Amino acid sequence: MRSSLTLVGTLWAFLSLVTAVASSTSYFLPYWLFGSQLGKQVSFSTFRRCNYPVRGEGHSLIMVEECGRYASFSSIPSLAWQMCTVVTGAGCALLLLVALAAVLGCCMEELISRMTGRCMGAAQFVGGTCRLGWAYYCAGGGAAAAMLICTWLSCFAGRNPKPVMLVESIMRNTKSYAMELDYYLKP
Repeated sequence: MRSSLTLVGTLWAFLSLVTAVASSTSYFLPYWLFGSQLGKQVSFSTFRRCNYPVRGEGHSLIMVEECGRYASFSSIPSLAWQMCTVVTGAGCALLLLVALAAVLGCCMEELISRMTGRCMGAAQFVGGTCRLGWAYYCAGGGAAAAMLICTWLSCFAGRNPKPVMLVESIMRNTKSYAMELDYYLKP
């Protein structure tokens, strides 16, 4: 089984997979920002949170000590957070799609040409959307690697197209016809 990727392309496929997994994992984890509230450690990301306050009886606040997501999309505190959730999720999906295609290129011949690799690199650049806990750094590192390294490596990922067999066949036949014509035209 022959790969449609060069050696650099194989490195690109592996790095694409690593960056897509890092970015997607960080998207689902609530460890982007850390702080404390009501004497408890809290953390959150765009749509998940850990140890959050809720209103108890008589307007008192009590801390729920568990991780969870917001009840609905409209429960996310601000429009900016909602937009960040959508854009980051779409970026992670795009990175995963490109990584899947790149890994398949390691196993399938003629799946990824140079032009396809460059288009996929452009998609990785768009998909590497930006996102202070370890998940935040994981997302930032994955996004930076996808946008910079993977985009550059994708330019060298695909093999050059093979010469068209039809042209070779025509060239062979042209020579034989020329020799045959020369034979018959000799006195």
